[in-house]
Amino acid sequence: MDAVRTQLRQSVYVHCSVGMPEEDEEGGAQRVEMRFVTSQEEEEPSSDITALVRRDRHSYQRAGVFVCGAVIFTIAFLLGYAVFGGRCHSTQVEGQGEEDGPQGGGAKTPAEGGAEIYLGELRLMMRKLLQDEDIHNTISRISRASHPPGSAEGTSLASEILRRFRRLQMDHTWTESLYATLQFPHRSQRSSLWLVDSAGLISEQIPLNPADFCPYSATGSMTGGVVYANYGRPEDFNWLKSAGVSVIGCVVVMRVGGGVSFAEKVWLAEKNGAGGTLIYPDPADLPQDPRRLGLNTHTAVSEHVHLGSGDPFTPGFPSFNHTQFPPIQSSGLPLIPALPISATVAAKLLSQLSGPSCPQSWRGRLPYVHCVVGPQFSSGRQVKMAVHNAMTPVLLNNIFSSLEGRDEPDQYIILGAQRDSLGPGAVKSGIGTAILLELARTFTAMVKNGFSPRRSLLFVSWDAGDFGNVGATEWLEGYLSMLHLKAVAYFSLDQAVMGDDILSAYSSPLLVNLLDAAIRQVEHPKHAGQTIYSQAERDGGSWRIMKPLYLNSGAFSFTAFAGVPAMELRFTEERAYPFINTPLDSASRLQEVLGGRLGVTGRSLGELVGEMVLRLAHDHILPLRITSYAQTVLQFSAQLNKHSAELQVHKANISE
Repeated sequence: MDAVRTQLRQSVYVHCSVGMPEEDEEGGAQRVEMRFVTSQEEEEPSSDITALVRRDRHSYQRAGVFVCGAVIFTIAFLLGYAVFGGRCHSTQVEGQGEEDGPQGGGAKTPAEGGAEIYLGELRLMMRKLLQDEDIHNTISRISRASHPPGSAEGTSLASEILRRFRRLQMDHTWTESLYATLQFPHRSQRSSLWLVDSAGLISEQIPLNPADFCPYSATGSMTGGVVYANYGRPEDFNWLKSAGVSVIGCVVVMRVGGGVSFAEKVWLAEKNGAGGTLIYPDPADLPQDPRRLGLNTHTAVSEHVHLGSGDPFTPGFPSFNHTQFPPIQSSGLPLIPALPISATVAAKLLSQLSGPSCPQSWRGRLPYVHCVVGPQFSSGRQVKMAVHNAMTPVLLNNIFSSLEGRDEPDQYIILGAQRDSLGPGAVKSGIGTAILLELARTFTAMVKNGFSPRRSLLFVSWDAGDFGNVGATEWLEGYLSMLHLKAVAYFSLDQAVMGDDILSAYSSPLLVNLLDAAIRQVEHPKHAGQTIYSQAERDGGSWRIMKPLYLNSGAFSFTAFAGVPAMELRFTEERAYPFINTPLDSASRLQEVLGGRLGVTGRSLGELVGEMVLRLAHDHILPLRITSYAQTVLQFSAQLNKHSAELQVHKANISE
């Protein structure tokens, strides 16, 4: 099947397409082609999305010719709906009707007028087709080595996923390539950390792993005292102020976690006047006993520090067409350097601090550390840090494959997963990609066996997720107006399995009722004979499952930028999975955490997502409850009203 490249056509622009290697060209050089397109009519539609848009436009031009046929069709449709309402008007099994093969060899949707399949029968078909063995094998393949964007391993993996999509013979499969600016450690200069004396002379160098870095950190060096700020939350910095401890010009040391991303920690430290930041995993938050599936004390956790998503050097517009726009950068890029450090390095620094004692809730489990906040060292020394990262333009490849809907083909249900990872990424990219491919295979098989979805299904493998969901966000920015109208819902499969006990759903309000119905249908992966709903009720109530979307979620951009209802699901344990964003995030460790149930848990998560996708693709009326959204808006409105007096005071101060 030919790869179809979607593109946002305007009157004149430069288009850059990059051919992915075929099966016999794996590892070979990529071909870059530049061309000008001067009008929409000069080329044939290059994707199913573009084709559908143009088909709608041409249908209006031919409306006068087919008006009589449209009236007859409408009457027939209404009569059919009255007779068969609530059923799935499916088609014959492959081979019994005429084939529809758009772009040469599609999913072979059978002809209209065949046997009807009820929703319950479709559920049974999906459960029968879903396999857990393929999920485990795919995770093992993906996490065998680090595969950051632009690397040889990353390119090889992209080619493999493209081939797997093509082998499924869905209706359309294509890639979209773009250049984005990413940040990596400098090849010749290493980021460093030193202790310096009162004269500024280096007295000791603290060893760091050169592979540990925070993408999009500011570069340069600074010297200052050290302040411990717990998790780096707003309330933590407020406590420091109340205790008379200033962070201005200091290096702020913060713990991983606390419900605050690295980007938010660094932004808050910068906002309070800090000169640099160090972020470490505390044993109180992430287990650090290797004998019990924990980190070793010399391992740091890496995460990007851009307070936003997408390419920070093309904010608000797509990278694949950035030549039309002036060079600007995101206001979310930090102005101070940031480094990830290990618990060992953090203990060395914090054990030498003097100053006020910290609150009891701030006390971690670092050895030989008596919790004080600084900013002075007892020896009178200070810390000097230097960050040497380099911005690099990197070619990214998003990979798409779709099954076209029968009745509403311009309405898309989108499933996506991050493909890249700075480490092995069993959880970061492996589990999501594995479930994505398994659901694509399952729904394709269902179509070939009689299922005819009303709406289209779009499966996407995103690039550069570790840098702030760059691939997904740039695609959103390129097709924003169209997706706002045509995207029904988005399901992010990123980091879907970090345990097998507790389900969390980070969701838009519109999808809450859909999820509530789905968890009543799917068996819990750990508790046989119990649905996810019944187990949640035993553990304190299913309402605990629902959580708001967060900044680093793969689903956040779809709701925040495009207004598309979005959801990210995740199985976890009471004990946190400690290996995320580290070089230790491997399939073997994830399998050990799950007690050998990696494939089973992945299949359960896939079935849960599949159940919701099935409803959205099958039902005549979309099962989205507007009242849930209205209730959420009212709740936020009530919270804002609490601050109305404060806002009035600020308004009065500004007017003066």
